Amino acid sequence: MTALVKNKQTTHEIGLKGQAAILDLTGAMYLADHDVLLVADLHFEKGSSFARRGMMLPPYDTRETLVALCDAVFRFDPKTVIALGDSFHDIGGPERLGDEERATLTDVQKGRDWIWVTGNHDRVLPDSIGGQVVEELALGSLTLRHEPAAGEQAEIAGHLHPVGKVVMRGRATRRRCFLTDGSRCIMPALGAYAGGLNACDAAFKPLFPKGFTAHLIGSERIFAIAKSMLCRD
Repeated sequence: MTALVKNKQTTHEIGLKGQAAILDLTGAMYLADHDVLLVADLHFEKGSSFARRGMMLPPYDTRETLVALCDAVFRFDPKTVIALGDSFHDIGGPERLGDEERATLTDVQKGRDWIWVTGNHDRVLPDSIGGQVVEELALGSLTLRHEPAAGEQAEIAGHLHPVGKVVMRGRATRRRCFLTDGSRCIMPALGAYAGGLNACDAAFKPLFPKGFTAHLIGSERIFAIAKSMLCRD
């Protein structure tokens, strides 16, 4: 694990309410003090959900998302994995999982505790997906939940799918990102079809009244970008 943490090309460490948090290129976060890996907004079976409504998308999003999830889990090898809500795009998502995808999910859960935090897309989750289902939970000084709570909070949440846009040398780049002020962190969506909300959107202002740092996920490293450097879409 020490070699992995020191690899500046794949991870980036920040402080979060007195805890060390390792940000990963996949969009996952590792809390070493608790041996916990966090992921948010997997949105499994979003493609099949859209197909049921007549909007046809390539049906490979769950497979692609599982590749990223497994990459993070098998590299960090945590005792516990916590998925921060909207793990499935709708309540019927677990039943639509293909046999291969279900087997992959079962395999990645083996030998570790697995906790599903419910989200606005998946308020009810069946026993068939394995693990424990909760609405939120405390981890040391932090509360883990899907939707950010109002006011100042020491929390890690998802829901908003933050992305940061920067323009350098006339070229615009838009990337998934972690947003944090050292107390609260909003995680990026890990789901392949999850999309993203620009970090300059008004939805983030009440969560970070004193500003934030955006940690943009590049192709080979994570970049810390001040809010003042971000651009609107």
